[in-house]
Amino acid sequence: MTTVLATRAAPALLAAAYVHLDRLSDDTALFEHARYATPRREHGYCLDDVARGLVVLCRDDSASGADGMPDAASDSVTRGRLIERYLAFVTHAQSPGGRFHNRLAFDRRWRDEPGLGDWWGRGLWGLGTAAARSSQPSIRANARHAFETGASRRSPWLRSMAFAALGAAEVLSVSPADRVARDLLADAAKMITRVEPGADWSWPEPRLAYANALLPEVLIAAGAYLNDGDASEYGLELLDWLLEVETDQASGCLSPTGSRGWVTGEPRPCFDQQPIEAAALADACARAYAVTGDERWVHRGVERAVGWFLGENDARTPLHDQHTGGAYDGLLEDGHSANQGAESTLALISTLQQGIACARPR
Repeated sequence: MTTVLATRAAPALLAAAYVHLDRLSDDTALFEHARYATPRREHGYCLDDVARGLVVLCRDDSASGADGMPDAASDSVTRGRLIERYLAFVTHAQSPGGRFHNRLAFDRRWRDEPGLGDWWGRGLWGLGTAAARSSQPSIRANARHAFETGASRRSPWLRSMAFAALGAAEVLSVSPADRVARDLLADAAKMITRVEPGADWSWPEPRLAYANALLPEVLIAAGAYLNDGDASEYGLELLDWLLEVETDQASGCLSPTGSRGWVTGEPRPCFDQQPIEAAALADACARAYAVTGDERWVHRGVERAVGWFLGENDARTPLHDQHTGGAYDGLLEDGHSANQGAESTLALISTLQQGIACARPR
């Protein structure tokens, strides 16, 4: 995947993906699942996806008129409408104590009790991003208030804390002294165990799971915003190792860990491969590039993640639908899933955003 190809292809794909995101949205929020490209209302909505939608929309809202935004999304009224809708959902999901519901039925009744799972972390990621990047002062203020309420909690689960830490990093990007955000980011970074040099297994968990690049990204962010050089160094080491493991050495293509996870001794390539893996890797490598200025993170990570969606993958098949703009829900050994739900389409949008951003001159 060349920088030229990423620059030329990504904006058009991003524009089409936003059309599908709008297709998956209604006046409540963002539908979780689709049958082919049609939203499945019977499955309702989940905070996980709505919060990710808030992240990608606010990223582009902060760069109003950014390259590749479609007419529907580049129009400030349309983009603002979706941001307001998604933010309303996230804040409605939050309990007074800072926990979050995750699943809302089509009849607008919550299916669960408030908790501190991944959706709590992603909720804070979305709120932190809106607080830092929205072009509207009222959105920023509302999101910041809700972020501070949720960030007072701590989850026992590593990935929940890591997702929340990304929201904290967003807040620190505009308010470097914010104590609530600093404490949350520091606590998340401390949960990532350091593996001693020379160990047989280099990853801080027994096996690779999902959104793996999230962990080194948190460490790199901690290095940048907390002046923690050891955390940053370890994060870059982990990211380098992950890229090595998740790259097919013969083709040079990205080969993410499959949905069942992976540990040394198990076969590769792994299936089914999920778009969230490519998106997490693109995010982490983009952050590594922003911190270090080393373009190898763009070439080895961000561009390969974009290429994975374009067909540079183990099945040699594109993961985006050129007719609908959506992303397929998974890469199979012999092709791809036919469905184009919210998680996969948001992963495509996020990856393309990073591809476009990293291709711009510094």
